[in-house]
Amino acid sequence: MKFAGKTAIVTGGSRDIGRAISVKLASEGANVVVNYFSNEGDADATLEAIAAAGGGKAVKVKADVTKAGEVAALVAAARDAFGDAIHILVNNAGGLVARKTLSEMDEEFFNYVMQLNVTSTFLATQAVAPHMGEGSAIVNLASLAGRDGGGGGASAYATSKGAVSTFTRAMAKELGPKGIRVNALCPGMIATAFHDKFTPDAARENVANSTPLKRQGRAEEAADLVAYLASDEASFVTGANIDINGGLAFS
Repeated sequence: MKFAGKTAIVTGGSRDIGRAISVKLASEGANVVVNYFSNEGDADATLEAIAAAGGGKAVKVKADVTKAGEVAALVAAARDAFGDAIHILVNNAGGLVARKTLSEMDEEFFNYVMQLNVTSTFLATQAVAPHMGEGSAIVNLASLAGRDGGGGGASAYATSKGAVSTFTRAMAKELGPKGIRVNALCPGMIATAFHDKFTPDAARENVANSTPLKRQGRAEEAADLVAYLASDEASFVTGANIDINGGLAFS
């Protein structure tokens, strides 16, 4: 119960890695605000998983985190549910959207991917930070793609995740004097619906076979790392972009 009495907001918290993070934080005592946008059924399933795991309470809040007004409403809902202070923010919302090469992309697509991954992280951080005090933590979801440029047709996604990594370092410097730590994960191949949709089975198998641990990662393993970075156990860790890829690549 290392997060007992603390409030956490998880953007994109209704499925896959976001669900695993929400359940993990709640199981350690946090009161969790599960943000979702398009699928309320997934959010309900996450709340059920949290209830089954025991620990902290949870509420679901619909919000498009690429829009400042909806982010403000999300933060207000969190404070209404669990009190004024927010102790943990996990910027998990994001996505690849589609695989498109340079010649296939238009300006609208590129800007949307940036908004989904970078603008959402900026807006949530800006809205939540004023309600955070000493010992609070922000954990962002970057990606191995932000380090190596990503796979075919993922240049916009990779660029956006590289920006998340840099934003993480910048916020660690800016918010550190206020006692707020900011870190990020850089996941490799994690077995989620993301890869079910965007990565062919043969490519996933090739990646797994190229990984020293000879497998894909699990969402729960990413959630465990988020919980560590959000906890007092990581009290001297800030500005880090930590790889979690089974040894596929080293930074």
